Amino acid sequence: MGVPVGILLGSNEKIYRSFEFLIDFFRSTPATAMFPLFLVVFGIGDFSKIAVAAFAGALIIFFNVAYGVMNTKKTRVMAAKVMGVPSWRIFVDVTFLETLPQTFIGLRTAISLALVVIIVAEMFIGSTHGMGQRIIDSQQVFDMPQMYASIIATGVMGYTLNQIFLIAENKFVHWKGR
Repeated sequence: MGVPVGILLGSNEKIYRSFEFLIDFFRSTPATAMFPLFLVVFGIGDFSKIAVAAFAGALIIFFNVAYGVMNTKKTRVMAAKVMGVPSWRIFVDVTFLETLPQTFIGLRTAISLALVVIIVAEMFIGSTHGMGQRIIDSQQVFDMPQMYASIIATGVMGYTLNQIFLIAENKFVHWKGR
């Protein structure tokens, strides 16, 4: 959801400027501060935790994609226009491809943030299961081996997800930095 919204706002400066306050507001608001709002809207349960994590992740993706589109090299776009390339081809072949490195940075950051938000939500929002709940339960009964094992497991999960996205980025964005 963050990719198409980021492309839309990043490609039109007037639309971006009209939403700039909301963009800056939500960028400055910690996702964990949104727990009470999501609990009221979605109720206590797994869906509210997933929704706040998706919201936090979508914001990161949205910002990165929008900034990637806004920072597309104007000389490449102008060169394509001078050559008579249709607007949709300019978008696909220039803007979209040049935005991909920034998009993958957003995806990698968002997956890490979403994992953190889910773990924190499981710790503090009436969970009966999940890694966050396992960490809190182990800490309360001083089961240190279980607590550290759970912490390490979440770290391994985050590292693995990051590596998967890094492999995908290297496969699909082989021209980055050139």
